[in-house]
Amino acid sequence: MSAAPYTVRVAEDVADREACFAVRKEVFVHEQGVAEDIEYDAYDAGAVHVLAIREDGVPLGTGRLLSGKAAVAKTGADASVGSLGRLAVSRAARGLGVGAALVRAIEDAARARGLTAVDLHAQTQALGFYERLGYAAYGPEFPDADMPHRAMRRAL
Repeated sequence: MSAAPYTVRVAEDVADREACFAVRKEVFVHEQGVAEDIEYDAYDAGAVHVLAIREDGVPLGTGRLLSGKAAVAKTGADASVGSLGRLAVSRAARGLGVGAALVRAIEDAARARGLTAVDLHAQTQALGFYERLGYAAYGPEFPDADMPHRAMRRAL
């Protein structure tokens, strides 16, 4: 048995992806009031989704990595930069290290694809979380889903 009460892995099948979407709906749609029609997008189909799941099968968190043309469209950077997004941790799992574990899993997936950096659009209230993980903000604040965000990047 592992020391952690959860594992983090790449979503492997339809059930895993549905678990990822359920966490996103809980956090973004229900808690933060993001419109459901903008929470799920065309990028989901080609993204690498990661899932944090409790030992009893309850999904705790998720995030996704975009690469290639999809990442370029999101970040405006070149194709060597991935785009981390849709990072969400259920309220019950906050403070357990799930968010950091998800970010590291996404970075591992980016490295496996030969990417040299990861960009993300962080809600400004989450800047400190990402800074502690080595991300640096750049550019001005901008609105996304009616919430203030900043672009951030970490070289891998």
